[in-house]
Amino acid sequence: MAREGDARKPVRIAIIDDHDVVHAGIQAWCGEAEPPIELAASFLQPTEYFAAYTEPARDIDVVLLDLQIEGHRPDFDTLRRLADGEQRVIVYSHINTDEVILRCLELGAVTYLVKSEGKRHLIEAIHSAHTATPYVGPRMGKAMLNDGTVGRIKLSEREKQVLIAWFQTESKDLVAKRLFIAPTTVRTHLQRARAKYAAVGRPASTKSALLARAIEDGILSLKDL
Repeated sequence: MAREGDARKPVRIAIIDDHDVVHAGIQAWCGEAEPPIELAASFLQPTEYFAAYTEPARDIDVVLLDLQIEGHRPDFDTLRRLADGEQRVIVYSHINTDEVILRCLELGAVTYLVKSEGKRHLIEAIHSAHTATPYVGPRMGKAMLNDGTVGRIKLSEREKQVLIAWFQTESKDLVAKRLFIAPTTVRTHLQRARAKYAAVGRPASTKSALLARAIEDGILSLKDL
């Protein structure tokens, strides 16, 4: 979560998209954002990004990834590689099918936005991706609602593990040590779980609310605490 002293610090983003006009448009939108958003790096190809950042990009807060470079099939491998490197990724794509959206969330995207959803959703998604607050755009929310029965959500096994460990410990750092993952990865999993609950109309903005949802859905019981 962003610290209080970072409230005015710009969110630094990188863009991976094969259209210059998209880079220019996002830069113009971000220039008007409040709190500020800084376009720190632009790449036309994923290979350019990985050449520039051979290790996880600690100076980049959020990566905007076009899933379909030069009209090719959805590039899930790049998304997986970014997510595995603990990068917070917003998929920003023309593709709007439920299957692709849900697949991206499973692979580790913190948010999926369709490009036609416009400026307001993109700016809000970038700010949210930099905090522990989930953001669910219209098309992502619809895909999640279509995924199973109304009111129920599908958490990945890793998301369940993180939730249970978090409820049983005092901090995200302790969860990270227990599961041998980074604290940033813990925050990302918690963010995605909250996003899934918010999408089905069962928001859980606090730890106690998230615990209540987990108990309601049988993820754990009070005996597990």
